[in-house]
Amino acid sequence: MFIFPVIILIAIVVMISQGTIVVRQAETMIIERLGKYNRTLESGLNFIIPLIDTPKAVKWRSVKTVNGQYFAQIRNITRIDLRESVYDFPRQNVITSDNVTIEINALLYFQITDPEKSVYEIENLPDAIEKLTQTTLRNVIGGLSLDETFVSRDKVNDQLRLILDEATDKWGVKVNRVELQDIVPPVEIRQSMEKQMKAERDKRASILQAEGDKQARILNAEGYRDAEISRAEGERRAKILEAEGEAEAKLKIAQAESEAIKMISDALGGERNPGAYQLATKYIDAFKNISIKEGDKTVFMPFETSSMLSSLGSIKEIFTDKK
Repeated sequence: MFIFPVIILIAIVVMISQGTIVVRQAETMIIERLGKYNRTLESGLNFIIPLIDTPKAVKWRSVKTVNGQYFAQIRNITRIDLRESVYDFPRQNVITSDNVTIEINALLYFQITDPEKSVYEIENLPDAIEKLTQTTLRNVIGGLSLDETFVSRDKVNDQLRLILDEATDKWGVKVNRVELQDIVPPVEIRQSMEKQMKAERDKRASILQAEGDKQARILNAEGYRDAEISRAEGERRAKILEAEGEAEAKLKIAQAESEAIKMISDALGGERNPGAYQLATKYIDAFKNISIKEGDKTVFMPFETSSMLSSLGSIKEIFTDKK
């Protein structure tokens, strides 16, 4: 009689322990009742009916990387992670539109939005997403050339994301991002690209050097031109100043002679011509330049001597009258 209550108590404890499920944050569980979908458990404390309600086991494929090698592992899980997951696909060979085989390594960021669809609409969700991404990647890259693949990486990422997001919507999955991690062309293509890049860099360097030489020649020519203009301007300015100085000097001399003539005229009382006096003094000064050789009795006189003699006579008359 004592054993029967103990058995009942143990059965009750087991039933309670099996019927109590604690779901962690950002996780969920699919509960089936007698093999049929019943409900989706939320985070927190949940109760189910043991032996009648059972968590749905889901096949889940995970990939691990060890020393650069990819290892796939398939296991059964009952708790579905609702956080955003990152799936790193192994490298695969893809042929471009110009028949070049390249290796591409892609990253996929997805998140489960409807756990019921992710369990009942597809058998192995990660494996299905991987296969779908590989086939879609082949189709997208197959429509691009090798050069377009390198320069249109963002375009390829966006195109892949749109296609995968639309295809996985019926699986209750939201594809957030797709990234092409590595694009590895064949060795001979890579060597040709390196030579092409080197030639392009050499070309740009030659162009820059030629442009620099051209600019230097232009600057030197402009400097020489400006120097010649400045020199010519300085010479012109010097000649102008010299001419102005000579003109001013002649003006001063003329003014002085005019004042002297006026003073002589005033001294003579205005009765004699002062011009004759000035002419006579200039003839006297001119006699200083007459060349008389030593021992020679010949004296060279100016051709118009009569004018000078008349001027001397005028001077004599002037001083005689003045006396």
